[in-house]
Amino acid sequence: MEFDFKKLKDHWGAPIVARDQVEKFSGGALNRRTLANLDSRGEGPRGRFKVGRKVCYSADALCDWIAERVRAVG
Repeated sequence: MEFDFKKLKDHWGAPIVARDQVEKFSGGALNRRTLANLDSRGEGPRGRFKVGRKVCYSADALCDWIAERVRAVG
């Protein structure tokens, strides 16, 4: 089964996603702490930026990153 991860962005309705909202954005598939760890190793979504003290991602970059990390199980 293939899933169009761009639907996450369409459902979200905003062009950016704050790291502390990643769990909500992904339907619980991602945790903000896991993403912070991956960012620290240079393995997170490209183009992260800060708005004040919050780390954010473009919704497009986050969707692309999720799609790259998906693998079939079973």
